[in-house]
Amino acid sequence: MRLIKKGGRGIYAALAALSICGLAGCTSASDPGVAEVAKMDNAGVSADEIIEATTMAEPTPAQPEQEYSLEEMEFYRDGMKIYGRLYIPAGEGPFPVAIMGHGLGQNLGHMDVYAKDFAKEGIAAYTFDFIGGGNSIRSDGKMTEMSVLTEAADFNVVFDGIRSLDVIDQDNIFVMGGSQGGLVATYIAGTRPEEVKGLIALYPAYILQDDARERTKDGTQFYDTFNLLGMTLSRQYDEDMLSFDIYEVMKNYEGEVLLLHGTKDAQVPMADSERAAETFSSAELIVIEGGGHGFIGAAQVEAS
Repeated sequence: MRLIKKGGRGIYAALAALSICGLAGCTSASDPGVAEVAKMDNAGVSADEIIEATTMAEPTPAQPEQEYSLEEMEFYRDGMKIYGRLYIPAGEGPFPVAIMGHGLGQNLGHMDVYAKDFAKEGIAAYTFDFIGGGNSIRSDGKMTEMSVLTEAADFNVVFDGIRSLDVIDQDNIFVMGGSQGGLVATYIAGTRPEEVKGLIALYPAYILQDDARERTKDGTQFYDTFNLLGMTLSRQYDEDMLSFDIYEVMKNYEGEVLLLHGTKDAQVPMADSERAAETFSSAELIVIEGGGHGFIGAAQVEAS
């Protein structure tokens, strides 16, 4: 494990893009470039400006800038729609791509800013709403029908669909996720290790498996429905959560991994990311001083 501590969270999106470019061999065309941004310690953002991920992020307006184009793109799993957006860099492809999954109860709006940044650096990006992944989504499904394994099934459908596009470099597909989306992205990397070029996990919620064990008394007492962080979930959520051990799954993945975790994350302990960094074959943990659970809002836009 390589551990890097940063004084502020302003550079993490640039580091993630730089990591992908290093593996995929893409060239940055932005000004300033990723390498320049990565040298900044704080990028002018204080810890007080960090906005916690406690509210629903609205998807950003679909108004592409000159550095990239944007296409709305849908896929289907078992007849249910998966709504998403593909950000395509300017120039000629094929391009490396990062497929991005949002957290529990959120939507693709939480990943749009990263997708824009990546597209400006020559990396395509696809953000999407998990089926039943939240109450403000454009995909089908209800939250009581959602689990980490249904989200993994969504991710697999998206992965196969994005890989089939002519504009995408099939040998350079990266998976990325925040919170529960980070857990799901980890599951995808561990179950498709030969196909995933790299993994980026933002404050990954590996603790959700511990929560399920405690809630169900180690799988001996399940509830038809229950409340988690103000959201109503079903028995399937806990059953699927306990059907595998994410730390065992991640042992299957030998590619490059970038983990990012804030020192003020009140929902997911830093120890979980530290354990993951030690478990993966090749992982780098970026510690964001003052960062909470979710790097979103005005501070994110300003720092990206």
